[in-house]
Amino acid sequence: MLGVLKRPIVVTADINLNVVALTGVGLLSRLWQLSYPRAVVFDEVYYGQYISFYMKRIFFLDDSGPPFGHMLLALGGYLGGFDGNFLWNRIGAEYSSNVPVWSLRLLPALAGALSVPMAYQIVSELHFSHSAAMGAALLMLIENALITQSRLMLLESLLIFFNLLAVLSYLKFFNSQKHSPFSLHWWSWLMLTGVACSCAVGIKYMGVFTYLLVLGVAAFHAWHLIGDQTLSNGRVFSHLLARAVALLGVPVILYLLLFYVHLMLLYRSGPHDQIMSSAFQASLEGGLARITQGQPLEVAFGSQVTLRSVFGKPLPCWLHSHQSTYPMIYDNGRGSSHQQQVTCYPFKDVNNWWIVKDPGRHQLVVNSPLRPVRHGDVVQLVHGMTARLLNTHDVAAPLSPHAQEVSCYIDYNISMPAQNLWRLDIVNRESDRDVWKTILSEVRFVHVNTSAVLKLSGAHLPDWGFRQLEIVGEKLSRGHHGSMVWNVEEHRYGKSQEQRERELELHSPTEVDISRNLSFMARFSELQWRMLTLRTEDSEHRYSSTPLQWVTLDTSIAYWLHPKTSAQIHLLGNVVIWASASLATAAYTLLFFWYLLRRRRNVCDLPEDAWQHWALAGALCIGGWALNYLPFFLMEKTLFLYHYLPALTFQILLLPMVLQHVSDYLCRSQLQRSLLSALVIAWFSTACHVSNMLRPLTYGDRPLSPSELQALRWKDSWDILIRKH
Repeated sequence: MLGVLKRPIVVTADINLNVVALTGVGLLSRLWQLSYPRAVVFDEVYYGQYISFYMKRIFFLDDSGPPFGHMLLALGGYLGGFDGNFLWNRIGAEYSSNVPVWSLRLLPALAGALSVPMAYQIVSELHFSHSAAMGAALLMLIENALITQSRLMLLESLLIFFNLLAVLSYLKFFNSQKHSPFSLHWWSWLMLTGVACSCAVGIKYMGVFTYLLVLGVAAFHAWHLIGDQTLSNGRVFSHLLARAVALLGVPVILYLLLFYVHLMLLYRSGPHDQIMSSAFQASLEGGLARITQGQPLEVAFGSQVTLRSVFGKPLPCWLHSHQSTYPMIYDNGRGSSHQQQVTCYPFKDVNNWWIVKDPGRHQLVVNSPLRPVRHGDVVQLVHGMTARLLNTHDVAAPLSPHAQEVSCYIDYNISMPAQNLWRLDIVNRESDRDVWKTILSEVRFVHVNTSAVLKLSGAHLPDWGFRQLEIVGEKLSRGHHGSMVWNVEEHRYGKSQEQRERELELHSPTEVDISRNLSFMARFSELQWRMLTLRTEDSEHRYSSTPLQWVTLDTSIAYWLHPKTSAQIHLLGNVVIWASASLATAAYTLLFFWYLLRRRRNVCDLPEDAWQHWALAGALCIGGWALNYLPFFLMEKTLFLYHYLPALTFQILLLPMVLQHVSDYLCRSQLQRSLLSALVIAWFSTACHVSNMLRPLTYGDRPLSPSELQALRWKDSWDILIRKH
């Protein structure tokens, strides 16, 4: 021990100055005047409101994807001391003094800056030259669209960062496989691959594309590993188990952890509550939790309840009735029962209250001892404010003639007897003797006489129905659907038999406090399902575009315009880089299949190591581009140019590798290599020139005249360059 203390402790480190320099210039390009403009820029109006919700711990639902990206943006606001008090209602609105603009934009900018040296390292790990690696990094550095997107409070740069981190981590793991399997270095990169994949998916569902890419490449390598006869069966099993844990187990656990933190932070009721189930709403502080505080758990004969549609589409709504009746004759000439209307009403109202009645008794109060309602019991539902019973019969519904009309029965002393018996069917029951529970039980009401099920059709009634939603009786033979399922949201034990006293009772609050909390997994499952299934109506946007327009850069987005000068920010790509990247993708594809055909004929144009590196580069870059681009052709949503940026980064990585391949294996003489080098230098100079030309639209820090703005459109810029050269 003393001998060790007598010797100096020396630490050596290999520092790649290229990586250091690239990190420095990347930070400079992304952080320079980051707080300018001090105004809401394009989708900052969208993400900013979610940051405010985080600051105020208010629950929200964003159907665009998981919450990790929003959490990172909110972290920037937290570090900057943001209190959440800003009205995010208009693009171009000036930020108030309490909004830490620099902090809010910091993490996307850092992600964009660090993507530059990561591009260098990825190309190096693919065993291409430092020149090719430097070329990829410089293209990432000067690409205007990537600069613009990373300098704002947006998610694409974060997604690209974790996409690249997942690919880089896997390559470092794969390259350490031959020399030091199961070492700390090996385990670190393998686990980081899983973490990065989970983070990418946690930012946007688009991250799944890169996750599938990594899984596909890892599965291919694992298949070859199984065939390695130098490894024992136990060793192969250990390799496969390690990959399964890191690439499947870790991402799932981390994904769940992200939602756990999200739900822990957002514990207060907010404007998006009504999209969620009653049970979820009741688990939040305030809102429905305050309304339902003290409700009895078990529904009994005589209970007063409100019934919410579990389906929640097209709007969350409650079973409702009022004094108005169906018209005698509909507009299409069909007749109705002229009974009292039953609808689904999207607002809380005293006319949403119903009383659960025992058909064999006249009482509308809860007796002692309590008689709970169980699965399979036959009940009547009495409308609280009009005392009429829920009814259906063989009369066509007003807007859904294939289904039965649902009404509250009025005795007109004609040959249309009441049919008001309903059998309770608890859908999520654990046994056939389950008790009907407030909020927790999801139930169907099956009409005893006709076997029709009480259902929300989703159609809006005409003006005579006050534009409320239609309720029908749907035959069970048409199959089960979520619109047939209801749950009790508000509940009290009725005490008043007289109608006037009961009306007063329906307006009074409950008293006893009973907590009703959902487990994390139940809340996670519901929130995940809502994110995947909830879709807002997409309207055509002025700057929306198609996937084909992205490749040709035949589109752009005006992000911001100075209110007094002509300074502005546009999402506009560097046409030289975009066109060259597309050409490189096409060239690689043609070369790959040419080599593949010749290898089939036992003609090997490349050494085996070079072929393996070439194939892996294509699998990652062409695969990454295809997986992040082609699915958009199948998506029915409003699309924008920035959706192409993750795919573009894979093309940019491929471009210098294709150029090096042409130089190393297709140029036959030194003269050809020298000529290619000169062309590459001229091409890169042109790309830098175009990047500099577009700088005013990238940073928005200089006013532009109309003629200057017109000249900066990429097609015009290309024409200008051709004339100059």
